[in-house]
Amino acid sequence: MLLTVDIGNTHISLGGYEESRLVFVAQLLSHPMLTSDQYAVELQQIMTLYHTEPAAVDGAIISSVVPELCALFQRALKKITGVTPLLVGPGVKTGLNILIDDPAQLGSDLVAGAVAAAAAYPLPCVVFDLGTATSVSVIDKKGHFLGGMICAGVGIMLEALTTHTALLPHVSLEPPKNLIGRNSGECMQSGLIYGSAAMLDGIAERLERQLHEPPTLVATGGLANLIAPHCTHSFQISEHLLLEGLRLIYEKNRKPQKPV
Repeated sequence: MLLTVDIGNTHISLGGYEESRLVFVAQLLSHPMLTSDQYAVELQQIMTLYHTEPAAVDGAIISSVVPELCALFQRALKKITGVTPLLVGPGVKTGLNILIDDPAQLGSDLVAGAVAAAAAYPLPCVVFDLGTATSVSVIDKKGHFLGGMICAGVGIMLEALTTHTALLPHVSLEPPKNLIGRNSGECMQSGLIYGSAAMLDGIAERLERQLHEPPTLVATGGLANLIAPHCTHSFQISEHLLLEGLRLIYEKNRKPQKPV
C-alpha cells in the first residue's frame, strides 16, 4: 500500500492506495504542538480504523505547507510503518514544466494538484484549491505550469469579519436561504458564499481571455463543494485531486524493483 499525505494549515489528509485504487481517505487536525509520538498514535488509530496493517505499507509520500509538521509526520510514519516517505520538493520528478520565477518557491500542494489535473483533464486547465487560502494554478495547453494566484479563503474572510467588527456575529459557513440577506447572519453568509463564487467566476473569465480559449475549471479542497456549485461557470469538482497527484509523483520517482 502507498500512503499519500497532504499537510495543510488546517487539516492533514491521508489517502491509502492499492495500485491506482484509493481505498481509504482520512483527516487529522494540523496541530504543531503535537509530538511525533502523538501523531504516530493517531496514524496507528487511522490504520486500525480502516483495517490496514502497518506492514502492508511499502511506500509513502508527503506534501506540506507547514514545514514544522512535515518533520513530525515524517518521523511518525517511520515509527509506525518503517517506511521513509518521499517529500515533494526540489529534485523530485513531477513531469511538470514550471515556468514561474523561482520553481523552488512553488508549494508542494500546488505541484501535486497540477500534476493530477494535467493527467486527468483537457488542457488548458485552471485548478482552484479552496482551503484555508484559495489558490489558483494555471496550466497551459502544453502542460506548462504558468503560475497562479493566492486569495484569502472563505474561513479567513469570516474570521476577519467577526474579529474586526463589533456587532457582526459568527455564522456557519452554509448558503443562506436567499441571495439578498434579511438579517446580519444571512447577509454575511450571502457575502461569503456568493462573493467567493463570484470571485472564482471573475478569475475564470479573465483567465479565459489571457489564455485565448476556455480552460477546464477544476475545484478541489475542503470548501470546493460549498462554493463551486454557486458559480455560473461549470467546475469539475475533485475532492481528492492532491492525493491523486501525490500518487502520480510517487510513481514517477519509484525505483524499479530488482528481479529476484
